[in-house]
Amino acid sequence: MIRISIDAMGGDHGPGVILPGLEKVLERRPDVHFVLFGRDEIVRPVVEKLPRLKTASDIVDCEIAVSMQEKPSQALRHGRWKSSMWRAIQAVRDGEADVCISAGNTGALMAMAKFCLKSMANIDRPAIAAIWPTIRSESIVLDVGATIGAEALQLIDFAILGAAMARTLFDIERPTVGLLNIGVEEIKGQEEVKEAGRMLREADLKFMRYAGFVEGDDIGKGTVDVVVTEGFSGNIALKSAEGTARQIAEYLRAAMGRTLMARIGYVFARNAFQRLREKMDVRKTNGGVFLGLNGIVVKSHGGTDDEGFAAAVELGYDMVRRNLLEKIRTDLAFFHRHRPASTPPELTVQANGAAGRAG
Repeated sequence: MIRISIDAMGGDHGPGVILPGLEKVLERRPDVHFVLFGRDEIVRPVVEKLPRLKTASDIVDCEIAVSMQEKPSQALRHGRWKSSMWRAIQAVRDGEADVCISAGNTGALMAMAKFCLKSMANIDRPAIAAIWPTIRSESIVLDVGATIGAEALQLIDFAILGAAMARTLFDIERPTVGLLNIGVEEIKGQEEVKEAGRMLREADLKFMRYAGFVEGDDIGKGTVDVVVTEGFSGNIALKSAEGTARQIAEYLRAAMGRTLMARIGYVFARNAFQRLREKMDVRKTNGGVFLGLNGIVVKSHGGTDDEGFAAAVELGYDMVRRNLLEKIRTDLAFFHRHRPASTPPELTVQANGAAGRAG
């Protein structure tokens, strides 16, 4: 039995979307028990209308719901111990749940998760990982928003986290990993990225295959299984891709309804358009995973519907069932026992100066 704690008050729509989503999960995953954290007078009437959820859940009354506009510092200070978000995370820490799912405020959720669960050994900063639809299949991209800027060792930690997630979800024995950069040449990019690339090449890790630098267009191509970057660039890439998908969908919708011939053409191509719609359906890959903590937390899009929330829950379910945390701990320990030495900053400066004079 997989035990999942739910912040039932999170997101734009709260229990009205979250709880029907859980009912859908139980149709496909009957070996789940939910612990629902939220206002009892709001949560219970909805649960009573959902027969599967009614028999496979417990409700824990919580006085406070963290708003989508609340700053992380405010969420931590003002009654955090009583909030549905905190209590859902705390259930994972205390062993009462295997994974926490919330559609709530991302900043508050990360702040609370870090404060409550703490980072794993050898992890300086956690990352948010997203599953990304590609031409080939799917890739994992991280960090998509937990950090701004990252040192070389932090990027390597992200690579290890992402590779473990790819092995867990995609059943790939040795995932390919690329560092997002402004070019594929080893001389290009920020020093932190170049240093991370050098260390990954020298490490030659048995649980991943480092494929070098990748560029922005490689994300959609699916050139590698895991794309590693710091959170500022990763978040921009993620939001740009989501906006582009909506833009293309709108263009197609407008084009297919513009003329009689276009509408007739759509009738004949309906199945092809349906497959395209399914491929571009962001609900299927809903869920940012907080990696590097002593517990699994999945952040659902705040504005998703019940099917999208169900996808985020099933993502958490799969990671628990396939022992993601144990894979991460094993891989991190291996790397930090055998890691190559970092290049001293003064040698990097000297090498760059010599290269400039030679040019």
